[in-house]
Amino acid sequence: MNQRFTWPDERLIKAAQGGDVTSLTTVVMESQPHVRRFALSLCSSPQDAEDAAQEALIILYRKIGTLRATGALASWMFRIVRNECLRQVRLLVSRSEEATAEAEAAAEPSAEDAVLRRLEAERIAAAVSALPRDQRQVLIMRDVQGLPGKTVAHALGLSSAAMKSRLHRARAALRHSLAVTGQPLGRAAGQTCDQAIGQSVGGVSLP
Repeated sequence: MNQRFTWPDERLIKAAQGGDVTSLTTVVMESQPHVRRFALSLCSSPQDAEDAAQEALIILYRKIGTLRATGALASWMFRIVRNECLRQVRLLVSRSEEATAEAEAAAEPSAEDAVLRRLEAERIAAAVSALPRDQRQVLIMRDVQGLPGKTVAHALGLSSAAMKSRLHRARAALRHSLAVTGQPLGRAAGQTCDQAIGQSVGGVSLP
């Protein structure tokens, strides 16, 4: 029979907010399974999920006094985990953007181009974060981290064909999400939409 976890009750949360260390420790421990579940559903990998969950629990421990309503603990922790997962995606995109910028250093991009590129990276990061977990995982591993297809398939327990199919759906979903924003993805003349997404997300062109 699966063990069921409940969020800390309001009296315990109030005591923790009042500075009672024992109550605060209990609140963190009882919140932990829920926070981990949020992270696993939102982040791109188990490792990222673990990092996001730990960060969220640290924030809970240090800043529980900023929680305005004791009944809002779950939604507060969800937002923290979501923001941390999104930050991780932004960090990956930023690193890829830096690598691409270094490779194109001879072109001497203008300050305006740099701002536009940063804004586009933010938009793509948000779109990637909104993808379903299975699609987000394969897209980040393949197109952001640049891992070989066989490595990605093995890590996810998929056949090469299944991995490619999932990646195709993820790329299509990302293109659709970006199109819905009403802001066309910037790309050089002759590039396909897939190639532009690949360069913006991971510094690699999509085949």
